[in-house]
Amino acid sequence: MKYLSTFIFLMCFSLGFAQDTSASFTLQEAIDYALENNRKAKNAARDIEAAKQQKWETTATGLPQLNATVNYQNFLKQQVSLLPNAFFDPFSQVRNLDEYYDELSAPSGIPDTEPGFTEVIFGTKQNVNATATLSQLLFDGSYLVGLQSAKVFLEISKNAKDKTDLEVRKGVINAYGNVLLAEESVIIYEKNIAVLQKNLDETTKIYENGLEEEESVEQLQITLSNLQSSLNNAKRLRGIAYQMFNITLGIDYSTNIRLTENLENLTVKNISLEALELANDVTTTIDYKIAENDKRSKELLLKLEKSKALPQLSAYLNGGYLGFSDDFSFLNSDQDWAGFSSFGFNLNLPIFSSGGRSAATQRARINLEKSKDDLTETEQRLKLQIETAKSNYRFATEDYNNKKQNLSLAERIESKNQTKFFEGVGSSFELRQAQTQLYTAQQELLQAMLDVINTKAELETITNTTTNF
Repeated sequence: MKYLSTFIFLMCFSLGFAQDTSASFTLQEAIDYALENNRKAKNAARDIEAAKQQKWETTATGLPQLNATVNYQNFLKQQVSLLPNAFFDPFSQVRNLDEYYDELSAPSGIPDTEPGFTEVIFGTKQNVNATATLSQLLFDGSYLVGLQSAKVFLEISKNAKDKTDLEVRKGVINAYGNVLLAEESVIIYEKNIAVLQKNLDETTKIYENGLEEEESVEQLQITLSNLQSSLNNAKRLRGIAYQMFNITLGIDYSTNIRLTENLENLTVKNISLEALELANDVTTTIDYKIAENDKRSKELLLKLEKSKALPQLSAYLNGGYLGFSDDFSFLNSDQDWAGFSSFGFNLNLPIFSSGGRSAATQRARINLEKSKDDLTETEQRLKLQIETAKSNYRFATEDYNNKKQNLSLAERIESKNQTKFFEGVGSSFELRQAQTQLYTAQQELLQAMLDVINTKAELETITNTTTNF
């Protein structure tokens, strides 16, 4: 029993360890995963399914409809009717109310029977009415417009899904780049701290031997303190970047993951002059298609208001059975049922609405004109956005090359000042300036790499063009 418990413990421990293994993603794998699991992407896919169901719901209203009703009625106290007593006198010649009141108005004023009324109950205490009705819409202008609107609504949902996928893709690229930037920042800070700590230790020994001023040690201490603070902040930002990346992918924000791409390699992959040669064809963009769908929907709304002035025609066929009894005997086999059936048409003719339909039609026409202007505005705005995105992407690629050169120069300058400082021909102030310039150049290069990746993603999102990584 003891060995069995130990075995179970080891098995549970090994399973728990296996579950803690972190997942790894390339950028393309992360994009593919997010398009399937991102919560916004999943809801956009559900919207398409809902639009398909709504399309069929609209179509079904013009197809045959079959409904059945069962009505059971039990009078707790039945309603009575009054009949003249003359109806119940077998010797009287009075057989209707007119003859009865004629006798009352006779010269003698005395009818053949005793005047008065008798309470009579018609019908049974309980009854059941079971009816089935088959109806069919024959003509309705609003139904025809509704079918067209359902198709447009489905197109709107599909375009919304495409736009959501583009935004999710861009979000994954940005989040992936931010994680790589945070990782590279931590590595660079740690390397700089290691080098600076070594310089500080050497300078401290020189100072203790009386060959260097105390200010030199203090300058290095200030620089080291700033780097330590920056490193701590970079580590915190790295944790937040991973959490944001997890949320973008659609997984728990605390899940352990590992990215297999390198920031510099990813930057090189995203440098492509072909992206700058894309034609500014705004009609292929998602935003233009959405604006065009809005214009189409406004046209259908105008047709809908106009169709409300047309007649509506439908047909129906019904049939059923009636059962009567003073007791509940409707489930008995000997219960009598009276059948009935009818067939007919319903025609609705709109004649006069006091100007209501005309006002609704004019309002729909005004909204259509607004949507036309919105489409033109969208077209012009997209052309400007594409040009701006191309300009930003071109600047990002140029700035990346510039920042690479600046970093190379800053490294040489810092190395020269470090050599001069330890040879006693350079000041600590000059060394600190060179080091600060180097650290700034390092961070600017990292940001320039991220800008190349993000501006490329922005350009692809606007132009609705995607490339695999």
